[in-house]
Amino acid sequence: MPPTQAESVIKNIIREIGQECAAHGEIASETVVAFMVKAVVLDPSNGFNMDRTLIKSDVQKLVKLCVARLLDSKNPSLDTIKMQVYFDMNYTSREDFLEEHHRVLESRLSTVSREITDNRACAREELESLYRKIVSYVLLRSGLGSPTDIKIVREATAALQSVFPQAELGTFLTLSKKDKERQLKELTMIVTGIRLFNRDCGKGGEGIDDLPAILHEAIPATTQHIDSQLQIAQDQAFQYTAILEKVTKNPLMTKELESYMLKEALYNIRQYEIFLQTVLSDIITCAQEVEMMIKQLAAQLEQLKMTVKSKTAVPTSQVFPIFIALASLWMSFQDETVLISVLSNLTTNLELFLGTHELLFPEKVMQGLLDGVIVKTDMDRIKEHMEERVHLPDFRKMEWLFPETTANFDKLLIQYRGFCGYTFAASDGLLLPGNPTIGILKYKEKYYTFNTIDAAYSFAENPEHYINLIKEKAKKNAELIQLLELHQQFETLIPYSQMRDVDKHYIKPITKCENSTQTDTHILPPTTVRSYEWNEWELRRKAIKLANLRQKITHSVQTDLSHMRRDNSSQVYPLKTVSTQSKGEGSSAVPRPQIFIAGLRGGQTKTTYGVKVNLTRAVDET
Repeated sequence: MPPTQAESVIKNIIREIGQECAAHGEIASETVVAFMVKAVVLDPSNGFNMDRTLIKSDVQKLVKLCVARLLDSKNPSLDTIKMQVYFDMNYTSREDFLEEHHRVLESRLSTVSREITDNRACAREELESLYRKIVSYVLLRSGLGSPTDIKIVREATAALQSVFPQAELGTFLTLSKKDKERQLKELTMIVTGIRLFNRDCGKGGEGIDDLPAILHEAIPATTQHIDSQLQIAQDQAFQYTAILEKVTKNPLMTKELESYMLKEALYNIRQYEIFLQTVLSDIITCAQEVEMMIKQLAAQLEQLKMTVKSKTAVPTSQVFPIFIALASLWMSFQDETVLISVLSNLTTNLELFLGTHELLFPEKVMQGLLDGVIVKTDMDRIKEHMEERVHLPDFRKMEWLFPETTANFDKLLIQYRGFCGYTFAASDGLLLPGNPTIGILKYKEKYYTFNTIDAAYSFAENPEHYINLIKEKAKKNAELIQLLELHQQFETLIPYSQMRDVDKHYIKPITKCENSTQTDTHILPPTTVRSYEWNEWELRRKAIKLANLRQKITHSVQTDLSHMRRDNSSQVYPLKTVSTQSKGEGSSAVPRPQIFIAGLRGGQTKTTYGVKVNLTRAVDET
C-alpha cells in the first residue's frame, strides 16, 4: 500500500474511533486515539499482523478494540496513556519554552510594528498619531502596564520624550524598515529601564508589578506543593510495590488480585512520580535563576544611582547601556513568571489522571491488602544491598562499571529509567529500583542496573533473553514504552519531546585508573643568546669601545731577560721519495703443443694401428 493511501486509511480509522467515543459521551483527542491504535496493533493477543495490509474485518476489529479500551474508565493503563500524551503535548524544555514564548510575543507585536514601520505620515495630526502608536508599542512590548490606562500612557510618553522627542519623527521615517524595527526595540528597552529606575526611586512605576517579590513567594509555594504531591505518589508506589512483591512470592494470590490491576496502578503512579520530578527540576532551575537575577537587579539599580546621583544631565553613552541592561533583566523576570505559571498549571492538570486509584483502591481495600506486608522505600531497598558488589573475574567477557572507576558514573543513561530489568522480566512486570553500587552492566553500549547481585548475575548470563521479555511485556502494556524509555525498540512511538533529546542519550563512561608520567626538566637545548643586550646604553658603550680600539697601536719591547724566550723557527727541505730500476722485466710466449693420433677407432683389420701426427707450430710462427 502506498504511503499516502496508508495515511488516509489510518486517518479514517482514527476519525471513526473518535466519533464512536463521542457517541458514548467520551471525548478523545486524535493523539490519544492514534496512540491507542498503535498500542492495540502492537499487542500480540489481538492477532494483528504488522506486515499484512488491513482488510475490512481487521479495520472493524481494530475500531471495536480501540473504542472498548478508550471507554474503560476504570483502567489505570488508559489514564497513564492519557497522562503521557498530555505531558508530551504540553511540556517542553526550559530553552524551547522561552524560545517559543518570545516567538509568540514577536508575532503578536508584528501588526503594531508594521503599522509604525510602513507609516508615511506627513501632516501634524498624522505624526502625533504615529507617536501615540510608538508609545503603545513600547508598552505592549515591555509588558509594563496597559496601553489603555491614561496614567501609564502619560508616564511612558514622558519617558519616551526624554530620549526620543516628537521632533525626531522626521528622521525616523527616513530610515529603512529594519533600522526602524531595531530602533523601536532599542527605545522600548531604554523607556522600560527609565520607568523601572523611576519606580525604584519612588517617582513613578505605575502599573509595574513587583515581579521579584511575586516570584520570591510563588516559587517556594509551588515547590512545596509539588514536594507534597511527590511524597504522596511515592508512598502509594511503595505500597503497590510491597503488595506485588508479596504476590510474586505467593502464586496463589495472583488470581485473587488480578481484577485489581495492581501493576497497571503501579505504572500509573510511577509515571506520575517521574513527571513531577521533571517539573520539580525545572522549578529548582527557575529558583536558582531568580536568586541570581535579584542580586543583579540590585547591583544594576545601585550602579544607575551612582551614575545619575543628583546630576541634571548625564551622558547617554553612560546611562543608556545601564537602562538597556536593567530592562533585559526585568524581561527575564517576566519569562520566569510565565514559566512558573505554566509548570504549576501542568502539575495541577496531571492530578486529573489519578482518578482510578481512589476508585479501585479505597482506604479499606488498601488496609486489607497491606495486612502483614512490610512497606519499603526505594532507599531502603538500595541500602539492603549496599555492600554487595559484582566480582569481575566471574565475567571475563562482560564490562562492569563502578563509582570509583568511572568519572561520570552519575550521568550515565541507565536503561529502563533505572529499574531492575531482570526483576521486571522474571516477575512479569514488577518495578524495583536498581542499585548502581552493585555494578552497572555495559552491554551493546547500553547500561543496566539491578536491585540484587543475584539479579545482576542472572541477567548477565543471557541479556538478550531478558531484553526480549521486557519488549514483549511492553507490547501488552503500551504505557511501558514511555515509562521505561523503550523508544529505540518502538521508534514509531517516540514522544516529540524525547526525539529532540536523542543526542543527549549517548553519554559514554569516562573510566579512571592510576597512572603516572615523567618528563625531562629541559627536553630542548637552551636557546638563550648570551651576547644579546637589550640596554641601548650598554650597546652604545660597546660601540664607543670598538671605535676607540681602531685608533690604538700595539707596541712591544724586549729586555735582556726576555730575549732568550723568543720564538725561533727554521726551515728544512722535506725528504723526497726516490726510486731506482736495476733491470727490466721481459716475457716470451712458446707454442702450445698439439698432437693428433689417427686410427684409434679401428679399421678393417683386427689389430689397431695408430698413426701419430705432431701438429705443434714452429716457434718462429707464433
